[in-house]
This record gives sequence, structure tokens and C-alpha cells, in this order.
Amino acid sequence: MAVLLGVDTGGTYTDAVLIRDETEILASAKSLTTREDLAIGVGNAVRAVLDSSGVAPEQIVLASLSTTLATNALVEGQGGRVALIFIGFRERDLKTHGLADALNGDPCLIVAGGHTHAGSEAAALDETALMAFLETHKEDVSGFAIASQFATRNPAHEVRAAVLVAQITGKPVSSSHQLSAKLNGPKRAMTAVLNARLIGMINRLIGRAEETLKDLGITAPMMVVRGDGALISAGQARERPIETILSGPAASIVGARWLTGADLALVSDIGGTTTDVAVLRDGRPKIDPAGARVGPYRTMVEAVAMRTTGLGGDSEVHFIADGLQGGVRLGPRRVLPVSLVAVDAPDVVHGALDAQLRSSTPGEHDARFVRAVPGQSDEGIGAREAEVLARIGEGVQPLGAVLRTRMEHGALKKLVDRGLVQVAGVTPSDAAHVLRRVMEWDASAARKALQLFGRRRTGSGNVLSTSADDVAQIIVDRLTHQTVLALLETAFAEETDDYGLEPEVLAQHVLMQRGLGGHHGLVRLNTGLEVPVVGLGASAACYYPAVGERLGTEMTLPQFAGVANAIGAVVGRITMRQSGTVTAPNDGIFRVHLADGPQDFADVDTALATLEEALTARAQSDAQAAGAADIQLHVARDVRTAGVEAREVFVEATVTVEVSGRPRVAEG
Repeated sequence: MAVLLGVDTGGTYTDAVLIRDETEILASAKSLTTREDLAIGVGNAVRAVLDSSGVAPEQIVLASLSTTLATNALVEGQGGRVALIFIGFRERDLKTHGLADALNGDPCLIVAGGHTHAGSEAAALDETALMAFLETHKEDVSGFAIASQFATRNPAHEVRAAVLVAQITGKPVSSSHQLSAKLNGPKRAMTAVLNARLIGMINRLIGRAEETLKDLGITAPMMVVRGDGALISAGQARERPIETILSGPAASIVGARWLTGADLALVSDIGGTTTDVAVLRDGRPKIDPAGARVGPYRTMVEAVAMRTTGLGGDSEVHFIADGLQGGVRLGPRRVLPVSLVAVDAPDVVHGALDAQLRSSTPGEHDARFVRAVPGQSDEGIGAREAEVLARIGEGVQPLGAVLRTRMEHGALKKLVDRGLVQVAGVTPSDAAHVLRRVMEWDASAARKALQLFGRRRTGSGNVLSTSADDVAQIIVDRLTHQTVLALLETAFAEETDDYGLEPEVLAQHVLMQRGLGGHHGLVRLNTGLEVPVVGLGASAACYYPAVGERLGTEMTLPQFAGVANAIGAVVGRITMRQSGTVTAPNDGIFRVHLADGPQDFADVDTALATLEEALTARAQSDAQAAGAADIQLHVARDVRTAGVEAREVFVEATVTVEVSGRPRVAEG
């Protein structure tokens, strides 16, 4: 019996599932995700699934991990401080594709160098300026990102810069040409920056997860799910953590297909932090040709075409005072549910909530708490941040008891962004507890928190509601509405018709929204989705029936919807893709752009064959390093020509090699 272990670390829960022979689910289990050390949650979930199944650790022949860690970090603006080495570009290029925003004040060196479109050197690399920059920042960043102009046509300057970074700083290096073979330097730079930012946290997660499995007696090789749903080795994920963005959501799509056999459907996966929506066509998830987008960032990572929205069961609930009735808005930031933090510190939480309820006037920080994340380094934080962190101490504190001035709000935000502190507040999970749809944590604390939230006054001067149940329903209705919008936006983005408006505008259009309610006046409007929706996530059963009803479509909630990510983590395949280009810089010269620099040939067939051979060798090497067996090879050539004086002239060609196979399992 070959037993496979799939694990998914989400924002709230860590899931584990055991599958026999890729056909039968033996057991599944959930454990709370431990933000301070994700491996603790992994260990708890794996122990639980082993105990419930009776499977011995040595029977497991393969373990695979999917994670929302990278996705959530980018959505929430977290990650290490990095430095960008921007070779051959100009200051204004930093604004392209939001690169300056992504750096968010992190150091950047714009230095002379780079190559031309044909791969020849445009200017010499200014090594003197580069070495001075490295000496200045070698102690205050966690890693370096390197992007050189036309590095995919000639990576020489990126390679040299990486050597200097390693020699002078010893810090991790992310080179853009190793992350994407496509043109568009600023976008590759964005990808390299985000990769560098994620290296530390992904490395810690994988290392600790491997240690945890070993301590449990599981010696099988560990894989990690990539953003396109394919599997890579743990070592490859450590080097290119950016490829794990959308890892969890991609695994959920693979899991949805395995669970339902659906050929055409929208798949919506609600987690603690995000809702991820993708399209299944012919039973396969679509790959985003423009590169994965997470939050405000567009990368060049091949990943499932998915719309990720900062909406989940633990999304922060914001009060809207505008208008006579007021209302709420959810996300994009995740906070700890009050009902959950009350389990850890019941005396502190209930004491503060009771005191706030006794007060005759609502407070700015009512029903909000804060706690430090243990085991995290506070190196490099400012004096004000250090003072706030010291005031928080080791336990849970009411937020109002910690913040003393307006200036400290910014300090708290920086601590949250660094992952040093967690904030607790009202969430949809608390609303679900009040409505008795979920009863896992402290429903009494949730009820008190929603009573406090309802005391806020709207534009009419009236309170939002005196009933915790009413406030809970308002929050759940808002989650339904925002989920409906996410599904409609995805559907409109897939439509081939040009409506002249962006998907976001179409989804919110008054006619669309009136049609969802079946408007019947002088004009009859009926709108909705024409395809079924597969709902995934631990809380899908709580919220998604109303979503399906609103959209007038079938809502499928499979039996193991809550652990679909963990299932997808272990039933996928290893797939490696390599792409390269042949150009024609001069008549009769065909230039192959290889990883170690360009090579020229006198005929196009030899050039294409050389490129294909090099790409195949790299793809097969990567697949074998990931542990692939029974490898299959597919090669695609895209040759572009132009008609000149009644003859076809070669312009450019792109060769893509795809190698795939099932993971090689340990000997039982």
C-alpha cells in the first residue's frame, strides 16, 4: 500500500490528508496554523491524521506541502528587507509596473551596465559603484535582487553582480534571468525583488517542516506545490520561493478536479486571508499568460490564472459610517478573530470586553487586541516600534492599553508588517460563531465583540444595531456580496466579448446587480452565472450556499472541501518548463540566447536544434532534481517570419520545452 501525505498551511488552519494509491482518502485532519512557527501546526495536523488513520509513519512514501505563506505575505505587505541592483535602467523605470511601490523604501542601486536586444553589451558594468553599494547595505538587508537590461538575451552582468554579492555579503541572491525567460526588465525586477523578500520565510518553513516530519518518523521525500499546481522539490522551492505564490490556491484547483471530476466550473477557495477564484476548462486550470498577480503585484511567475482577493474568514471588518444606514467592508488585511484569541487568553479578553460594554460611549479600540509573535527577531526596528513591542510583552493585551499616541499607530503597523505582532478584531469567523454556524472557539467573546461593534454610529446618528445577531448577519451578507463580485469579475475576465468596461466595473454595474435580484419593472433583468461553482475551504459550507443562491447557479461543496488544498498537494505531477529565443541580429546570422550567453549560427535549423537541446537538458535536469520518474517530453516551437520581397524572412523564434512525470516515491 502506497500512502501519500498532503499538507497545506493556510492562514488559519493547517490541513493534512492521507491518500492510498492516489485513489482513496484514508483520513484528514485540521490543526490551527501557528504563525510564530508554522511547523508546529504542521506537526499537530500530521500527528492527528496519523492517529485517526492508524497508518504508520514508515508507510508514507511521499509528502507534499502547499502553502499560502508567500501569497499571504505579499497580500499583507510582509517579508524581509531587500536591496535591488538595477543594471542599465533609469530612475523612471522604477515606477513601471509598481516597482517603486514594491520596494517600499528598501534600498536600490541604479548602476551602469546592461545589454541590447541582440545580446551585445550596451555599457560596461560599473563594478566600483556596485561594490560600494554592497559594502553599505550588506548588514541591513536579508537578501539582494538583481535585474539587468535584456538579461534574458545575455545574463553576463547579472551573473557578475551575483558573484560580487556572494563574495562581499554572503546573502541570498535573486537574479531575474533565472526566474523568467521573458523580456520586460522592470517586471522581471519586480519578480526578483519579491523572490528575495520571500526567501527567508519560505526557507524557515520548509526547513522546520522537514525537521518535524523527520521527528515523526516520516523519511519520505518532501515536495512543494508550485503556483501552477505542479510539484517541485523542497530545495528548488527554497531557491525560488516566488514560484510558490498561489501554491495553496493552485493545489486547491488540482484538488477540486480530483474530488469532483468537473470539466468546466469556477472554483472558489475561501481561506482565512484570501478568496481565490479560478476557471477549470477541460478539467485543467488555466495558466495566466501575463504572470501571476497577487494583490497589487504582477509577477512573471507561471501560475494558475487566478483572481486573489483579500477576503477570508479572518478578514478585518471595517465600519462604514457614511450614509444613513452605514455598513461594513471586509479585508484586505487578516486579523485574529476575537473568538480565537479569547481561547488563548480568556481572562484578558473577556475582562476587556466587559469593561468596554460597561462604558457609556464606544471607544476607538473596542474589541481589538494585540499580541507579539514569539520567536521572531526584532533586529532593525526603530525606537518607537521597540517601545510599543515592549509594552505588548508576551501575552494578549487590549489595543487601547498599548497605544498611547497617534504616532504609535504607525509603529504598530510596521510591527505587523514585519510579522512581529498580530492584531485581533472582529471578523466573519466571529459572525459565524454568533450565528451558530461554527462553534469551534469562544462564541461568547464573539457576541460581546459584535455588540461593541454595533454601537458605532452611522451618518444618521443612530447605532448600526443593538443586536449582535443583526451585526453578524450584516457581516455575513457583506462576505456574500464581496464573494459574488469576485466570482463575477473572474467570469467577465474570461469572456471573449469586449464590453468596453473592466471586469470589476461590470461586476458592480447597477444592471448586473439588479439582475441578480431578478428585477421586474418596465424592464425585466435576470443575470447570474452560467457555469457551476465548486466551493472549497473550511468555512465554505458556512457562507457559500448563499453565494450560489445569489448567482442563480449550482454550488458544489464536495465532502472533503475543507482539505482540498492538502489533496491537491499530493496528487499533482512534477512539471518543468524552459523557454529560450533565437533572433536574427543580421542577415544570415541566427543568435541563440543561452544561459551562459549568446551563440551565433549560420543557419536557423542548427540554431533551433541547439536551443532545443540546451533547454531539454535543463528541463530534464530540473525534473530529475525534483525527483520525477517516467519523464515525458513535449517541445513547442513558435517561429515568426515576415514577408519581404516575395520571400519569407526569419524574425524570431521561441522554443518551449516541457518535461513532466510523477514524483518518485520512497521505497516502502
